Amino acid sequence: MSVTAALSVPEALPRLHELTVVDVRTPGEFASGHLPDAVNVPLDRLARSLPDLRRASARKPLLVVCASGARAENAVAVLASQGLDASVLTGGTAAWAAGGHRLDHPAGGPRAVWAMERQVRFAAGALVLLGLVLGLVAHPAFQLLSAGVAGGLVFSALSNTCGMAVVLGRLPFNRRAGAEPSH
Repeated sequence: MSVTAALSVPEALPRLHELTVVDVRTPGEFASGHLPDAVNVPLDRLARSLPDLRRASARKPLLVVCASGARAENAVAVLASQGLDASVLTGGTAAWAAGGHRLDHPAGGPRAVWAMERQVRFAAGALVLLGLVLGLVAHPAFQLLSAGVAGGLVFSALSNTCGMAVVLGRLPFNRRAGAEPSH
C-alpha cells in the first residue's frame, strides 16, 4: 500500500500546530492517550466523516495517527481514494510517547484499555489455546478452531486488514470513550 506522505515524530512535532491530527483508533484507545488536539475518527467511521475531514483539510493538512501506523496507512488510502491528501505519523502514538512527548487524556486521567493490536493478539492466542485444549479433552474437531484462527492471521497479514480488529472494535469498551472496560 502506498502512503501519500509520512512524517516522523521529529518532523511532525514542530508542525503540530499547523496540522489537523486525526486519530483513527477506537474511542477506547483514543481515551487511553492521544496527541494534543487530535480528533477521534475511528477507522470504521471514516467514510461517514468525509465531509468533516474535507472541511478540516481545507484549513490545515491532515495528519493521520493510530497506535503504530498500520490503520493510519489504511485511512490515508481511503482518504486518497476520495481525493484528500493526508500524511501518516510514522510509528503512531507509540513512537510519539516513546519520544517523550505529551499524550492528552480525557478528564479523569488515562483509561486502562489495551491497544487494538494487543487485543487481537490476546483474542487470537486465547482462541488457539481454547481450540487445542478442547481438541484434547472433548473432540479433535475443536482443533479446527485453532486452524481457522491461524488462517485468519495469515489472511490478515496478506491483505493488511484484520477482521478480528473490526469485531473487537465493536465491543462496548472500545466504542465509548467514557466507559471503563470490564475485567
